[in-house]
Amino acid sequence: MIESVGIVGAGTMGNGIAQICAAAGLGVTMVDISDAAVKRGLSTIDGSLDRLVKKEKMSAADREAALARIDATTDKAKLANCDLVIEAATENEELKVKILKDLCATLRPQALIATNTSSISITKLAAATDRPDRFIGMHFFNPVPVMALLELIRGLQTSDDTHAKAEAFAKRVGKVPITARNSPGFAVNRILCPMINEAVFALQEGIATAEEIDAGMKLGCNHPIGPLALADLIGLDTMLSVMEVFYTGFNDPKYRPAPLLKEMVDAGRLGRKSGRGFYDYGKN
Repeated sequence: MIESVGIVGAGTMGNGIAQICAAAGLGVTMVDISDAAVKRGLSTIDGSLDRLVKKEKMSAADREAALARIDATTDKAKLANCDLVIEAATENEELKVKILKDLCATLRPQALIATNTSSISITKLAAATDRPDRFIGMHFFNPVPVMALLELIRGLQTSDDTHAKAEAFAKRVGKVPITARNSPGFAVNRILCPMINEAVFALQEGIATAEEIDAGMKLGCNHPIGPLALADLIGLDTMLSVMEVFYTGFNDPKYRPAPLLKEMVDAGRLGRKSGRGFYDYGKN
């Protein structure tokens, strides 16, 4: 049974995962490379839990108890006794492989390792570890405390026992798990990201404005958020990375990233996190 969870990365996804684990009564060790990153992550969790208390979705006592379960640190050695460690670093294969190899030297042999990748091959990442049978993809969705889905991805080597424990963990932290085969984009992003990419093509070709494209998909297809606003939320650099994985992985031109998406990333217009993407968020 999983009772203690380590999280590598205190950014948007990492701190969200830490929050739901702590709120579910699990011990959490959240690790990042700098004190500043760790403090930002902890501050985000504090603010998120505070909003839940104000909305009367959590008691003040439960908020304090959840915060007390989180050990936010730069010392990766503190991950040594975790039952499960989730890698939630930037969507970069080389970086993830390095982190995973470092983890193997730190963790107990029986510990499970998961990656929060949204597109990289689980089989390939598992092969970089010393426990490919105890490795699985856990694709959380942003914002983690709000989104109900947890997409589980089995690599070729993932054991039935690891998958069963991952399913039990998902339910413990209040998520609904679905299982996808290891293929570029898995199930959800395989459908979602090409749709967003096509919306960028539509904008690039002047078919409609960003506002009109998003209004069309919200009002005509009943989507809660338009594809271009969603791209800004995801991060245009992440979107580009995913589409490049698709393009390479499937060797199919239908997955080519829209030139405008590439240009936006080159310009540093990455969406909400940079203050400007397809929309202006007034941060710069």
